[in-house]
Amino acid sequence: MGVVFRKSVLPHLLLGIVGILFLLPFYWLMLTSVKTADDIFAIPTVWFPTKFEWSNYAGAVQTIPFLRYTMNTVFLCILAVIGQLFSAPLVAYGLSRLRFKGRNFIFLVMMATMILPAQATMVPVYVMFNKFNMVDSYWPIILPNLFGIPFYIFLLRQFFMSIPYEISESAKIDGASEFRMYWQIIIPLARPALYSVALFAFLNEWRDFLGPLLYLNDPKMWTLSIGLRAFIGEYKVSWGPLMAASALFTVPIIVLYFFVQRRFIQGITLTGFK
Repeated sequence: MGVVFRKSVLPHLLLGIVGILFLLPFYWLMLTSVKTADDIFAIPTVWFPTKFEWSNYAGAVQTIPFLRYTMNTVFLCILAVIGQLFSAPLVAYGLSRLRFKGRNFIFLVMMATMILPAQATMVPVYVMFNKFNMVDSYWPIILPNLFGIPFYIFLLRQFFMSIPYEISESAKIDGASEFRMYWQIIIPLARPALYSVALFAFLNEWRDFLGPLLYLNDPKMWTLSIGLRAFIGEYKVSWGPLMAASALFTVPIIVLYFFVQRRFIQGITLTGFK
């Protein structure tokens, strides 16, 4: 009985406690979104609302053009997913399945770029897009997704390397071209990893704040992450509507994760195994 407790019950108990700790911020967000101003600023802290202020959600939707910002965000997220699923697998395939001189060096240089913080390239990239007259448009946000992100390329490369080379050799003997092997053999086998990349790309674009802040000046083009600033005034913060808007901003991500969690976990688990 003691062995079963140590090996099964105790680990699950510890994981449950850690899970509850991670859920506390979300719990606080959801409760604050339906609290009155008196409950929010009450001392001692009010852990459960004395009165549910559902009007915070109405205020969140009415204060900003919530639907427009949502559509703008979804539009950019879809393009980000399409761009990454187009570019990252191509680069990963070349760095994992094609044998050519300097392949490992190119891979190391690509991985080294992950060390470089975005703040270091922010100004020169902005100047470049400004010279191309692309500022105040979606192009500075869309174009980087068409060239792949090193982390996604690394993830897919590790997955592609776990696929036996004998499959490609058999296809070559049958007369398949390199692109046909990539499109009809490797890509179908890599669906779990592609699901992971798609989810990462969607989440990264959904919560992106710096890109829209730098390049989008027209309020009609703003995303939800920028729209949340409307609740923060010069002298006052509308905490109730802000928390309500943040809840509406967070819930779609949670729902999306529950729909794809099996594929996502499978892709992460299988990546790198040989």
